[in-house]
Amino acid sequence: MKKYNVAVVGATGLVGSTFLQVLAEENFPIADLRLFASAKSAGRVIAYCGKEYVVEELKPGCFEGVEIALFSAGGAISTEWAPEAAKSGAVVIDNSSAWRMNDECALIVPEINIDDFDTHGNIVANPNCSTIQSVLPLKPLQEKWGLKRVVYSTYQACSGSGMKGKADLERTQKGEPNQFYPYNIAQTCIPHIDVFLDNGYTKEEMKMVNETRKILGLADLPVSATCVRVPVANGHAVSIMAELDKPFELDEVREALAQTEGIVVLDDPKNNVYPVSTVANGNNLVYVGRIRRDLSAANGLLLYCVSDNIRKGAAANAVQIALKLIKEGKI
Repeated sequence: MKKYNVAVVGATGLVGSTFLQVLAEENFPIADLRLFASAKSAGRVIAYCGKEYVVEELKPGCFEGVEIALFSAGGAISTEWAPEAAKSGAVVIDNSSAWRMNDECALIVPEINIDDFDTHGNIVANPNCSTIQSVLPLKPLQEKWGLKRVVYSTYQACSGSGMKGKADLERTQKGEPNQFYPYNIAQTCIPHIDVFLDNGYTKEEMKMVNETRKILGLADLPVSATCVRVPVANGHAVSIMAELDKPFELDEVREALAQTEGIVVLDDPKNNVYPVSTVANGNNLVYVGRIRRDLSAANGLLLYCVSDNIRKGAAANAVQIALKLIKEGKI
C-alpha cells in the first residue's frame, strides 16, 4: 500500500491530538508526518506511534511535499493556510467552518457523499459536529421516504467548546466561578452556542440548517434548530423531528437505520436501552434510538441520536474522509 506525507495543523489542540489518536488506531499509511501549531507551541515534542515529532510553526513553503493536510486550528488559520496547502498539491480536510458553505469546496460525511469530492477542489470541509451525527440517520430516510421538514434540538457537551469549555465544566463542578461560559455550566443548560445573529438564531444553529441542506443536496429543505450547551463533558445528543414525504412503518425505519454504515440502533426503551453519551464516548459510531411517531405531524418521525463529538463529530470523520478517498483512488 502506498504511504502518504501527512500534515496535522493544530496538532496540540483537542481535535488535533485526537487526529493523531485516530490516525494511529486506523494504522493510517503515513510515510512522513508533519505537525503544525501556533508560534507558542512550536518546538513542543509530540509522540506518535513510538516516534517523536517536533511541532513546527506555519510558514511559507511548509506544505511542500505534503499530500494530505488535516486542519483543526480555527477559521482564521484555515482561511489563510488551507489554500497554500492545496496549492502545494495537498488534499486539505478542514475542521473549521471556514470552507463549509464555499461552493468550490465539498462538505463531506464519508458514508453519505464522498463522491462530492469529484466535482470540487482540493479543500474538503468537515461538517459541524452536530450536523454530522444528524445527517447520517437522515440520509436513509431521505432515500426511502423523502424529507419534507427537519427540526433539531441539540444537547451539546462542553468538549464542543474545546479545552476551554471542558475546563469551565471542571472548574464549576468544583464550586469555582465560571470563566468561559456566560453561566455556571455545572448548574444549568445554556441555550446559547456561538454568537446570536439578527434572525434570533445562533451561528451554530444556522450551521446545522445550511450544512444539512448542502450535504443532503436539498437546497430548499425547511430546517430549524435550537442548540443547547449541557453540563456533560463529552458526547453530543440531538433530538430530530423529521417529517417525511411518504408513510412509513417504524420497523422499516429501524431496519433502514440499522443497515446504514456507521449507525447503531439502540431502541428498546422499556428496558432502558437508548443512546446516551457514555455509550458513544471513545468510538466513531452514531447511536440512534427513541424511534417513534411524531403525533403532531402527518408522516412525522422522532429520533434521538448520540455521538462522540470530538471523534465522529470532528477528527474521526476527517480521517475517514481521507481513508475513503485513498480507497477509491482519489488521492
